[in-house]
Amino acid sequence: MSQRLALPAALAAVCLLAAASTPAPAQQRLRERIAQRMEQRTGQRDAGARRAERATPPPGARVERDIAYGRDPKQRYDVYLPAGVHPGAPLLVMVHGGGWRTGDKGLAKVVDNKAAWWLARGGVFVSVNNRLVPEADPLAQARDVAAAIASVQQHARQWQADPAKTMLMGHSAGAHLVALLGSDPSLLRQAGAQRPLGVVSLDSGALDVPALMGQRRVPQLYRDAFGSDPAYWRSVSPQQQLARGGLPMLLVCSSTRRVPTAPCDEARAFARHGAQLAVPMQVLPEAMSHGDINGDLGLPSAYTRAVSDWIDRALMQVRR
Repeated sequence: MSQRLALPAALAAVCLLAAASTPAPAQQRLRERIAQRMEQRTGQRDAGARRAERATPPPGARVERDIAYGRDPKQRYDVYLPAGVHPGAPLLVMVHGGGWRTGDKGLAKVVDNKAAWWLARGGVFVSVNNRLVPEADPLAQARDVAAAIASVQQHARQWQADPAKTMLMGHSAGAHLVALLGSDPSLLRQAGAQRPLGVVSLDSGALDVPALMGQRRVPQLYRDAFGSDPAYWRSVSPQQQLARGGLPMLLVCSSTRRVPTAPCDEARAFARHGAQLAVPMQVLPEAMSHGDINGDLGLPSAYTRAVSDWIDRALMQVRR
């Protein structure tokens, strides 16, 4: 084993020994911190590991890759098309996670199960890249996603898709970005995008950024993303930016995760705020890990059915 791989393994072993000697109530919190640190390292894997994680298109699917919506190499998206697209197909636009610093539109956990499920329903699946920290802060990233959505909608007819049937989805940092766009649709309008039908937020940990950043101990990835200015925190916080006219949202949250915040508590507070402003929101707690909420969506399960049913209700808003 190389020294580069041996050191993290030894560190993990020390952490596990520490967890074993920690009082039971604190063990879960320590394990969650360890898991979070390990997840943060995803973007630091070598190129060989990244190639092993690349998405595999569903059988018979056609893929149009790296469609540009801006000048930067990161401003690209991939389009997955079923073998037979029927006119008026719905669009599902997916934004990857990665702590606003890492991640990629072509990773298997971002695409594989979701694309297979969505294409089997006759839909068109789009996976988006955007610029990342430190080049682009979260507000710039949200504007990138809005520009990508506008581009997808402008090209939708060439894929026999209906731009009026656009759904947004994101995981982790991507869940924060799509929730921010859903809270403040003016960012979408400024980019030239039509109003999507709804947002599916997959386990965001940043729906209330000021509350997150006001904690005594804030993980480095959030400090790197959101900085130290409370005014900026409010400007990129879905909770503070939510207004009447926000998009309907499905807030999927891990009921087993507690670090850095309990995402289901945060989602429920956000949904209560939405109710006050007549913005439809549904909280969907799932006893799943942060990663499985992303990677397992699309597999046959009650979880996938719940998300599918919510999307179907949103699509019914469009006159056929």
